[in-house]
Amino acid sequence: MNKLTARIDKERLLLGIAAPLLALVAAIVVTALVILATGKNPGAAFSDMLTYGSASDSQVYILNKATTYYLAGVAVAIGFRMNLFNIGVDGQYRLAAFMAAVLGGALTVPGWLAVPLIILCAMATGALWAGIAGILKVTRGVSEVIATIMLNSIATAIIAYLLQPGKLAQLDAAGTTVSTKPLRESSYFFNIDTGPAGELWGFIFIAVLVGIAYWFVLGRTRFGFDLRTVGQSESAAAASGVSVKKMIATSMVISGAVAGLIGMPTLLNDSHQFSNDFPAGIGFTGIAIALLGRNSPIGIALGALLWGWLERTTNHLEFEGYDKEILGVIQGVIVLCVVIAYEVVRRYGLKRQQQRVGAELAAQAAAPTQKQEVA
Repeated sequence: MNKLTARIDKERLLLGIAAPLLALVAAIVVTALVILATGKNPGAAFSDMLTYGSASDSQVYILNKATTYYLAGVAVAIGFRMNLFNIGVDGQYRLAAFMAAVLGGALTVPGWLAVPLIILCAMATGALWAGIAGILKVTRGVSEVIATIMLNSIATAIIAYLLQPGKLAQLDAAGTTVSTKPLRESSYFFNIDTGPAGELWGFIFIAVLVGIAYWFVLGRTRFGFDLRTVGQSESAAAASGVSVKKMIATSMVISGAVAGLIGMPTLLNDSHQFSNDFPAGIGFTGIAIALLGRNSPIGIALGALLWGWLERTTNHLEFEGYDKEILGVIQGVIVLCVVIAYEVVRRYGLKRQQQRVGAELAAQAAAPTQKQEVA
């Protein structure tokens, strides 16, 4: 059995490498065909993307974008590990960023106290908004998908109502932008000056800490084990003494708290206020990144970097005469290829394991019979 286990582990490692390679090759082939269909040269497009994406200013841009995308991916992945589809991450982070911006603009305390208060406000708002969907699910059986979609719309309406001059917002001097009161300079999060390449957002270190916490809690604690057990089988978890309803509500709250962090890099490192042009849609991007990363902290990080790289390089392709919609096509193709490739490899690996175990058991069953015949 030890030899069988070793062979299975070796094959599992090979399959783990084969899945992303298969997805990458398939994505490149399909993307090349799409570019060819537009009458352009895919070789020149890929070459331009590699050259432009490797520039120092592009690297800083990609890392800054990846910071928000990574937080979005982790927020979605927490729900996925519980077999929950928290599609409301977008509304949770935008409402959290708005409330945090309002609080930050009103604070007059020193920066070392203001920054934690702003972050805690954002996390609390996101947790509260996601918790509503969790409570509805465990008390009334409302699907978290339906609840979070509705909560997204409600969050948008609340922000639109409060983001008006005379309420919680103000009109700038040019009369073109409506925003919350700007944060005091002491409340800014630190940036890292990289010279001509620009400034790297310091919030990237918070994103790294979130990733470490995600890995440790879900993979090295009893709570994480219970959470994953409920996601795989609620009946088995209940039989082992786990409160399924409590875990569902708790995971939604944690997912919302992480979602509250998504807007913080933009608020604390870049815009320093919430305006009508604050980034939207990052929550839905997080769904794609969580799928790309297979809910793994390292995989999500790679997915976030890939997404930032694609956004940077494909936007540049527009200036080279390529269609601007090519970004959406490439992103969709990559997600589909990854999902399909991993599923194909998973099924093949499961079939191979079953065949190997069956052959080994058959060999062990035949061994005593052969010994008796010899005797």
